Amino acid sequence: MFYAHNATAAQQAAAGFGEAFTWDIDLTSGYDSQFLRNVAMRPGTDHFAGCDTPDIGELLEAGRFTCVLALGWHLKSMLQGIFAAKRRRLPVLVRGDSQLGTPRGRIKTEIKRLAYPLLLRAFDGALYVGERNRDYFRHYAYPETQLFHSPHCVDTKRFALAATADARQRLRARLGIGANEAVLLFAGKLIPFKRPLDLVDAVALLRRDGLNARMLVAGSGPLEPDIRKRAAELGVTVDLLGFQNQSEMPAAYAAADLLALPSTGRETWGLVCNEALASGTPIIVSDQAGCAPDLAREGRVGRSYDMGDVAALAKACTATLTDMPARAEIAAVSEASSLDRAADGIIAAVNALGSRRRLSATSEQLQ
Repeated sequence: MFYAHNATAAQQAAAGFGEAFTWDIDLTSGYDSQFLRNVAMRPGTDHFAGCDTPDIGELLEAGRFTCVLALGWHLKSMLQGIFAAKRRRLPVLVRGDSQLGTPRGRIKTEIKRLAYPLLLRAFDGALYVGERNRDYFRHYAYPETQLFHSPHCVDTKRFALAATADARQRLRARLGIGANEAVLLFAGKLIPFKRPLDLVDAVALLRRDGLNARMLVAGSGPLEPDIRKRAAELGVTVDLLGFQNQSEMPAAYAAADLLALPSTGRETWGLVCNEALASGTPIIVSDQAGCAPDLAREGRVGRSYDMGDVAALAKACTATLTDMPARAEIAAVSEASSLDRAADGIIAAVNALGSRRRLSATSEQLQ
């Protein structure tokens, strides 16, 4: 694994988390990895030129690799890797979570309509993470035979082991949450496109209808004062935990009765939903979030609703809270998006490319 950039604590804060931090779990052990020499004038992942790694070609040559997997093409470093692999006749796979519902201007949409059917053919195979990502490749006429499923995933085992009944009781006790109170969790950056205020309004509707509900927020960001103000105006109890690092998140999921993700289409997936399900917590997802068709399955682990319709969000929450899915059902959907399933998809794609190359070589020999 080659990394183009290691974000600083300050860059994490600037990315919308609201405070400087470093991840508190080890992200680089258990496999071979290397941070590339980044010669960018302003290193970072927030702009195209922020990752400039000219050494990738030499490293691919020295490593004697048989295939290259690119996690997109939106950074200069990624294109450098793709072009370097092509020059060395290495097959290239791509994996990302682009979806057609992401807001785009008319000119950009037209350019993509004309260019992408040709440009995407540069990839020998595409790994789609979910239904909407698959539709994205199909929209641009990418060959069906070169599509492979590698679901968006989290470490499901780590969340399942940490999100215990004891963890639930400890956090609820610390926050003074009663045994009969329903806790609706928002997890993520407190920024406009994630629409956390929609959940404040939905909880107010639930309380108006007689449900003893409150809101829990695991995250930080510029909308925190707005959440406090709106909650006070509507009489909603909201517990703001602030930024929660990875080791702290399972307790938040365990303490909640459901997770809500009210985001716009800019939410190309929503990994907090994977984390919640891995923790045994059902989900409510806006219909524009990328993961909705794959994870928010009606009558099973949660529900989806029309983004921005607060009444529909409240109705979906009520329906889930009054008919909670069985933990076995939640676990089954969660396990379908495990690390193992994602790895299986990558291996299947690599094996398929290897078979095609062998068939092509045999055909050339026969000719």
